Amino acid sequence: MKKKVRITDTTLRDAHQSLWATRMRTEDMLPIVDKMDRVGYNAMEVWGGATFDVCMRYLQEDPWERLRLLNSYIQNTPLQMLLRGQNLVGYKHYPDDVARRFVYKAAENGIDIFRIFDALNDVRNMNTAIEAVKETGKEVQATVAYTISPVHTIEHYLETAITLQELGADSLCIKDMAGLLTPYRAYDLVSALKEKITIPIELHSHYIGGMALPTYLKGIEAGLDIIDTATASLAFGSSQPPVETMTAILRDTEYDADLNLDLLFEIDSYFERVRRKRGFPRGVTRITDMQTFSHQVPGGMISNLVSQLEKQDALDRIHDVLKEIPRVREDLGFPPLVTPTSQIVGTQAVFNILLGERYKVIPDEVKSYIKGYYGRPPAQINPEVRKKAIGDEEPITCRPADLLEPMLDNIKDEVSRYAEKEEDYLSYALFPQIGLKFLKERKKDKDIFGETNTNINEEADEDMELKDIKELLEMLNETDIAEINLESDGTKISIKKGGSVVAQEVTTATNIPTPEVAEVSQEKTTNATPAPSEAKKEVVSGEKVEAPMVGTFYCAPSPDSDPFVKVGDIIEAGESLCIIEAMKLMNEIEAEFKCKILDILVEDGEAIEYGQPLFVVERV
Repeated sequence: MKKKVRITDTTLRDAHQSLWATRMRTEDMLPIVDKMDRVGYNAMEVWGGATFDVCMRYLQEDPWERLRLLNSYIQNTPLQMLLRGQNLVGYKHYPDDVARRFVYKAAENGIDIFRIFDALNDVRNMNTAIEAVKETGKEVQATVAYTISPVHTIEHYLETAITLQELGADSLCIKDMAGLLTPYRAYDLVSALKEKITIPIELHSHYIGGMALPTYLKGIEAGLDIIDTATASLAFGSSQPPVETMTAILRDTEYDADLNLDLLFEIDSYFERVRRKRGFPRGVTRITDMQTFSHQVPGGMISNLVSQLEKQDALDRIHDVLKEIPRVREDLGFPPLVTPTSQIVGTQAVFNILLGERYKVIPDEVKSYIKGYYGRPPAQINPEVRKKAIGDEEPITCRPADLLEPMLDNIKDEVSRYAEKEEDYLSYALFPQIGLKFLKERKKDKDIFGETNTNINEEADEDMELKDIKELLEMLNETDIAEINLESDGTKISIKKGGSVVAQEVTTATNIPTPEVAEVSQEKTTNATPAPSEAKKEVVSGEKVEAPMVGTFYCAPSPDSDPFVKVGDIIEAGESLCIIEAMKLMNEIEAEFKCKILDILVEDGEAIEYGQPLFVVERV
């Protein structure tokens, strides 16, 4: 009996995430998706993973709008996303109310298949997402993250897969994110799974060292149902194997995928033009990629490490970092190197090498992992490292999300003036700093006042309330408009940037005092005295606290929170000073000694360099 192998395309998600730093734009996708829709793919992976935050962070795109557009263009092929279990599309656990609403809205906007995984294979972290997807009637593709360690045996994967099927999984994915699954191991693993579970099995691997192609073939021989590939221009290297190659290999066999090679070549020609236009690299295999069989670091993680070390002028230490990563991974109980644990292990390894001392600095995310807030580690954590990180504190043993309070109802006031739809609240809940900045920029672009219009007439209520004036002032200060004029029944109210509010009737003018609004206009002129924020700042002497990494500086854990510290505060050793976002993680930076804050040298949201002074302090 002929056993057709189905193929899922990853070009619009994992392929460009692996090779192009997730920088493919929606405008580059839409012209070709009609042809991709006619190929006959099992599914097209188009959303999730890093695509969500990168859309807002770097591309100024709404990820929800991208999904809606793709869903409207693609009529025949199911749309698939990668969902990081309780982490959703972020890098930490979110409350159940956020997880459920995210799944509901993703399904409503077009997702048909949810590939759900947990970085630790902790099934507890997948429960809520699985339940939510089942409630929507969409397909649950539960996932086991494949890695190599003394505890990651075939028995471990069988036990996990059986549990996932019992929870309602419609299919199972073996996620080989580092291209470590060997052909004969794949045959044994798939054969064992086929004996124990009845749902279809899909294999997702990365080309990296070139092993994925024969691994796919041996897996197919063992009964594999689906494989993941990408168009050739976005294949090879740290991406997936090319669909064209797999289609040709399987042609005229009992496993023939029945895909149109000529149509596939047309699609690839289009993406090759996009690649050249955007200046993106090809997928190539380098010596550091081949060394994945030793250090087990996924290709995408290597690219991230290279980028981080380049920014810190320490690229010559890449081989030291790659040697350190397996040691850190063993210390932390052999977590699979997949988001977010790949970032947790990688960040700690970079610190250990650049600071010249292992665990001299332990980021907050590493401490949270050790405390159990990411889930149950696969093996025991090194007791010495645990002691150094969290002292005598006992790690939690419950499902981490059980400790999280519902969030959605509590954040609506924080972002309501910028939100246009329910999905905007979810974007903010997942990424407060990035989401709020994106929503503000979008509102500015769509502002009813236009971009540069300086004389806009609207009907105004004679009894305009103070709160209305204050709201207009806030909106004004976020645009390039210098002044708004409102007219009604012979009364003109002029509101100028900086806080000047004047009501004018016929020939008289009266200043309207506003208790919380300054009354001095700060319009720029050639000879104007600089505003306080523009004036040259007095240099304060004292001991400097420098940035231990390249990243983005945040003075508070979220936009609505009070800053960790302000000038004049006395901080105990171990208390948080700020957050530095690096390698996709929000790392809390703690004081190494008791000190008084004399000065804060950087602005909230400012990009910072390795070794850049952040604070001026005085030891107490």
